[in-house]
Amino acid sequence: MSTYLLEVGTEELPYRFIPQAIEQLNTGFTNFLNDNKVKYSDIKVYATPRRLAVIIDGLENQTADEEKIVKGPIKTVAFDENGNLTKAGEGFARKNNLTKEDLYVEDNYVHAKIVIKGKSITELLQENVPSIFMKLQGSHFMRWGYNDEKFSRPIKWIVSILDRDEVKVKIIDKESSIYTRGHRFAQQQVIIGDPKDYIETMRNACVIVDQDERRELIVKKAKEEAEKLGAVPYYTDDLLEEVTFITEYPVPAVCEFDPAYLDIPEEVTVTVMAVHQRYFALHKDGKLINKFITMTNYIGNEFKNIQAGNVRVIKARLDDAVFFFNEDTKKPLVDYVESLKGVTFQKGMGTMFDKTQRLINLSKEIATDLNVDTKDIERTALLCKADLTTNLVFEFTELQGFIGADYARVSGENSKVVQGIKEHYFPLNAESETAKAIEGQIVGIADKIDTVCAVFAAGKKPTGSSDPLGVRRAALGVIRTALDANLKIDIDKYIKKALIALPVQRDCADEVSEFFVQRMIILLADKYNKNILEACSIKNPLVDIADYVERVKIVQNLNSPQLVENANRVIRILKDTPAGDVQDKFFVEPVEKVLYDEILKVDEGVDYNTYLAQLENINSTVSKFFEDVLVMDKDENIKNNRVALLTLLRKKYDHLTDFSKI
Repeated sequence: MSTYLLEVGTEELPYRFIPQAIEQLNTGFTNFLNDNKVKYSDIKVYATPRRLAVIIDGLENQTADEEKIVKGPIKTVAFDENGNLTKAGEGFARKNNLTKEDLYVEDNYVHAKIVIKGKSITELLQENVPSIFMKLQGSHFMRWGYNDEKFSRPIKWIVSILDRDEVKVKIIDKESSIYTRGHRFAQQQVIIGDPKDYIETMRNACVIVDQDERRELIVKKAKEEAEKLGAVPYYTDDLLEEVTFITEYPVPAVCEFDPAYLDIPEEVTVTVMAVHQRYFALHKDGKLINKFITMTNYIGNEFKNIQAGNVRVIKARLDDAVFFFNEDTKKPLVDYVESLKGVTFQKGMGTMFDKTQRLINLSKEIATDLNVDTKDIERTALLCKADLTTNLVFEFTELQGFIGADYARVSGENSKVVQGIKEHYFPLNAESETAKAIEGQIVGIADKIDTVCAVFAAGKKPTGSSDPLGVRRAALGVIRTALDANLKIDIDKYIKKALIALPVQRDCADEVSEFFVQRMIILLADKYNKNILEACSIKNPLVDIADYVERVKIVQNLNSPQLVENANRVIRILKDTPAGDVQDKFFVEPVEKVLYDEILKVDEGVDYNTYLAQLENINSTVSKFFEDVLVMDKDENIKNNRVALLTLLRKKYDHLTDFSKI
């Protein structure tokens, strides 16, 4: 078995393209090997800013010969009346390198067994590697030099080796060799003698080619440097990914800035570091300190110029933030509300000021239904969007809510309103935390419902994977908040209220509700069976999500085959048959009266564990009913009465779930 290495060296690749390239190369080579029936044990794709590499282990050197039956012309076309090949028959034989003796007739057609010789892996690689690589897709691809082909960046070198032998390939205008290049400040002519030594050879040339190893190294080094200061580094997955794909040999450098900048909102300083400058902010005893770590792509021990340059850059950014902060806080946050009249929410859906008024009304209604004091909630709703017209949010849009909360604190708003303004945007993504306080929960739910309804009313609902207005995230935010806080609210009711309040009226309440339900099923499908989630949505889950989840939990653990069978038998018999009231006078068999009395005793007001026990207790009577009774009796009154009885029973089943979907 052999090992193959392809390395394509380039100018610095955009970091966002690299993860896409890794996935596409993995898929491309997997499909190539499978389509050509080449056996292999593993495919690894490695990437740095300057190279994309593929290593395939366990490759067979030659594909196996393949026998294939080919079908030719009909017998009377391939042979004449004397049994000799006609022109058509000769053409078929010649095309497949066959003689007359190789042909046979089956089902009145000429057939032949041919052997397709296997190809060497070297030949297959030479034929397919360039096309696999050129199928890579990404944004801003362009032509380089005099080439017609497009790629993300100019290709500078190619390494293509099978075991210890070069496999000559050409991609765009570069031909392969056995020479790669190390780190920009290290050895530039590096021989790859064996693909199995590739990772270690590159390590010796100051290149960590394995992105997973590089990511772990970045975290390790950042923590080590932070520990020297008694601090911990702040980083997100996005920051880690970006730093991973802009470095080949990560080396940390600790930088220090003026502590005066700690007076501005911490979120601003951290955002400047992490999002704008790719720095690791440092916290000590839970507080931000005036030091940060920059992960350099550097070989050496002299960091003074690097540190000075980074401090210069962050100082300029923070100076802007200080200026905007001082300007913004010259007046209280509430004074910015009026300016929202100049900010469009969505085309045709009014301004952000209009949205704010809708949020106040909807938040007040939700709070009233929850029997919660509305004063702080209304104040939170009034101020929650005010920071959108401030200078600092204009500069750092991603900090809306955080800056508003800080400005509310500076303006003297109470702590509940401050926290509510910040948390009403929560959750920020699928994994992040939801609002902890009731103010943020209620205003956040009102805000997200209003946004989703406005999008649907404007006819802009998401399609496929496209969701530019973020309504999927908004719907999930409502559901997660309600579940995490165990809020007993009727989301369906608030959807209808929100739609009525919009300036554009469109009858899409059912469409919006179904959208929320499907988002909820997708969210919960990680924990519960999807069929059961669908089955339990027989009653609108949005009326009480907590109740819905309780039913799902009970049905998920249901272990009563006979109960399920009886419920489904009832459903099959009834279908869409209309039913009237049950009348005792039409009972014929004793079991009809017994079943009727037992159905009436099933109490829908109990918890679902007890309710399921009630259904199981009457199950034997249901079974006996089907044994003793023919539902579709010839007597119309008796038949209708039995249908009414089963309809009553079905309602009891439906209170728990739609058994036909289990």
